[in-house]
Amino acid sequence: MLVWCGEPLADGYDLAMLDLDGVVYVGDHAVAGAPEAIGAARDRGMGIAFVTNNASRPPAAVADHLCRLGIASGPADVVTSAQAGARLLRDIHGAGAVVFLCGGPGVEQALLAEELVPTTDATAAKAVVTGYGPELPWRRILEASILVRDGLPWVATNADLTIPTASGVGLGHGAVVRMIEEFSGRTAVVAGKPERPLLDETVRRMSARRPLMVGDRLDTDIEGAHNAGVDSLLVLTGVSGLRDLVSASPQLRPTYVSTDLSGLLVPHDVPAAAGAAWRLGGWSAAVDAGELVVGGDGGADDWWRVVASASWRHLDDTGRPVSLRRVHGSVPWCP
Repeated sequence: MLVWCGEPLADGYDLAMLDLDGVVYVGDHAVAGAPEAIGAARDRGMGIAFVTNNASRPPAAVADHLCRLGIASGPADVVTSAQAGARLLRDIHGAGAVVFLCGGPGVEQALLAEELVPTTDATAAKAVVTGYGPELPWRRILEASILVRDGLPWVATNADLTIPTASGVGLGHGAVVRMIEEFSGRTAVVAGKPERPLLDETVRRMSARRPLMVGDRLDTDIEGAHNAGVDSLLVLTGVSGLRDLVSASPQLRPTYVSTDLSGLLVPHDVPAAAGAAWRLGGWSAAVDAGELVVGGDGGADDWWRVVASASWRHLDDTGRPVSLRRVHGSVPWCP
């Protein structure tokens, strides 16, 4: 269930680890209110890290993008799955290890920063790293798959099956990971969310004592927070919406829920059980014959909290998600 916090999250946590697409920006545009919320959280003393599974861009390119959107940042504020993957390789193989590079510039720069030696010479490599690169030639993927099949250690920056593109949702690096796994019979060591290396690397770089993961996807950001043992805030400005939230298993449930990043700046109350209903801030939610029923009036954040609480209790008790046939018309705010 959701957790109570009597002070603004920006006061109770020393670091917000912000996913990017769907949380901070959508493509070339900032999410409404995100720059202001990030600035206000910083003013309260909260550290901000921008955490991304996208391995194609180096941190400096990501920081430049954020600055153009009015969000002050530098390369040290950005942590990518390529950096987490390079750190894994250095921890295992040591500085100076020669790594076959099957990825874009972001992956290559991450290897160099960890004093590893990227190579495209398959005969020299002692390990393999794969990551997204839009200009990656098929020959490189072919050679990497053979090296993996023949037993070289393999780190994949991330396993996202899809990526957003200007033409719509496209195939992500996860499609390549699955293909190599099927061909080789081996499983990748994955650095990105929902695995924990990326969040561990972020906490290490930022020297955080009480970090908070903030994301829009239950199956990467929130599950990643569970795997890393940190609290999480789900914001509803991106991928996951009502149907995802009410059917979430315990491993996919956030600690807190808010419509957007302004949730960093306020305390978080939790619904109270009142018989078969859950009540908070003027809203009441209950499950009647498997259907979710919501009534009352109040703030959007409290609506989402009563809905989540009633739905999760029903799911835990029955093993079945609630029906939403009677709900959509009363949703006060929904992506």
